[in-house]
Amino acid sequence: MKLLYLIALICLFPQSEENPLSSDNAGPQRSFEDIKREIAGYSDVAKKIIDLAIHGKAQNRSYERLAFFVDTFGPRLSGSRNLELAIQYMHKVLKEDGLENVHLEPAKIPHWERGEESAMMTKPRNYSIALLGLGGSIGTPPEGITAEVLVVTSFDDLQKKAQEAHGKIIVYNQQFVSYGETVLYRVRGAVEAAKVGAKASLIKSITPFSIHSPHTGIQEYQSDVPKIPTACISVEDAEMMSRMSSRGTKIVVTLKMGAKTYPDADSFNTVAEIVGSMYPEQVVLVSGHLDSWDVGQGAMDDGGGAFISWEALLLIKDLGLRPKRTLRLLLWTGEEQGGIGAEQYYKMHKENISNFDMVMESDEGTFMPTGLAFTGSDKARDIMKEIMKLLKPINVTDVFENGEGTDINYWIHDGIPAASLRDDLTRYFWFHHSQGDTMTVQDPIQMNLCAALWTVVSYVIADMDEKIPM
Repeated sequence: MKLLYLIALICLFPQSEENPLSSDNAGPQRSFEDIKREIAGYSDVAKKIIDLAIHGKAQNRSYERLAFFVDTFGPRLSGSRNLELAIQYMHKVLKEDGLENVHLEPAKIPHWERGEESAMMTKPRNYSIALLGLGGSIGTPPEGITAEVLVVTSFDDLQKKAQEAHGKIIVYNQQFVSYGETVLYRVRGAVEAAKVGAKASLIKSITPFSIHSPHTGIQEYQSDVPKIPTACISVEDAEMMSRMSSRGTKIVVTLKMGAKTYPDADSFNTVAEIVGSMYPEQVVLVSGHLDSWDVGQGAMDDGGGAFISWEALLLIKDLGLRPKRTLRLLLWTGEEQGGIGAEQYYKMHKENISNFDMVMESDEGTFMPTGLAFTGSDKARDIMKEIMKLLKPINVTDVFENGEGTDINYWIHDGIPAASLRDDLTRYFWFHHSQGDTMTVQDPIQMNLCAALWTVVSYVIADMDEKIPM
């Protein structure tokens, strides 16, 4: 989700050239060579973390715990009972693990349910179209909407065919370029179709690969544009209708969607800590989100990210380590609706923003790790490069640009350094927001490696003599 909301957040939180927040603890400034030597001194600790996560008694722990979690609670849609049962479970087991300051912080989150839905092609033949309604969509009348289909390949193509669009169902058969670029069709497709008088919109799923599985996700209405029902359909069905249309074949579809939006629901962000030994008020935050869409199991998005963040605290606790700063686990609620839970947590804690040393989020899978994405100053980036050298035993040392995440972007725009896990995304969008996001996607060895990286980085940052410079 993070790519979708980064653009909006940049507009909401323009960064100033100077940041008034202090970045270091009191004391004389040290040279970079001093900092490098300090970081190199964590080599033995890093090896112990890596060994415990990959070869020791913690091997496969995050994978096995995640499997139990998703098999027990299933998908965890914002506002659903599944999500709230999952949150209560996590609150219980975090306490049982002996972590500190385990508690729930309240948040109001959207409550939308898709209900029964179907799309039936009635001309030129009877055929059931695979679809998933998009988050926040309105429903159709009980009898559905029956209309001729107009296939377009882009927003520009829609404008060129605007005179033909009135009263029709728009089918978007856009080319997949990248998730960040192509997802705009899912987000804006209904609004652009409504502007030209369409009755509904069906969008080709935002994925580079398909086995006839539609992918859901959030979409956004515009207050001055009529709301129309909207859903994603499979790549195969979108391309089939495009071929039919190019031959001049008339296509008629009956769309039925029972989607409803209810008042916002009560929910919670879940918190646990290892309290710092010297600077307990200063915080290194590691996080992932517990909510998911209502299909699949939410194992990849974002069960894996949430559970390696949990595992980071457990590995540190298992080794009897206590960093100088507090290491705080945040398991967000309402992320899939746009970081709703994180936004409320940020507002509640904004007055203490200078106490945040680093914010970290894992929300793009836990496949084979390739490094760490980082957002911060050049000086901070140089320090992160030194920290990542501690991961040489697993051959994962790269530092990339753009450490943003939907839930942590609020802190980024206040100048707080941020990081996100970078891993092999080759297959991520094959399963993203679809029935395919299940435990079958996860690999225990890869999760072990991700947990080792996540733990080494978060522990060293929390334990260094000085905060990461802003």
